[in-house]
Amino acid sequence: LYRRPQSLLRVNPNEKRRRTKSKQGRMPCLNLSTNVSLDGVDTSAILSEASKTVARLIGKPEAYVMIVLKGSAPMSFGGTEQPAAYGELVSIGGLNADVNKKLSAAVAAILETKLSVPKSRFFLKFYDTKV
Repeated sequence: LYRRPQSLLRVNPNEKRRRTKSKQGRMPCLNLSTNVSLDGVDTSAILSEASKTVARLIGKPEAYVMIVLKGSAPMSFGGTEQPAAYGELVSIGGLNADVNKKLSAAVAAILETKLSVPKSRFFLKFYDTKV
């Protein structure tokens, strides 16, 4: 029995459309890294507050928001290893200059309150990806 190689199979256009409209395709993801140790820190509170903040400011359901928090990352900012943090937010739509400014301020406030990372030692990079 002969089978056509996968590379020659036609993709059903409806199937392709479904894939691009999947939950993952709309999922904003905030990756945060800090040189602060997370031992003894209530990370659930940070994750919850960050998730609600991202969802509210981007205008997407919180059910689609992903937050990743990594602590004790070797990090230098401004020539020192004092508490600092770096973040990347990836989203399909929902980002613009005004939203980015609000997100930076809100996430910086969370990190300052929960991890004692000064707002001036936090950098957030934005990626507004296209489908």
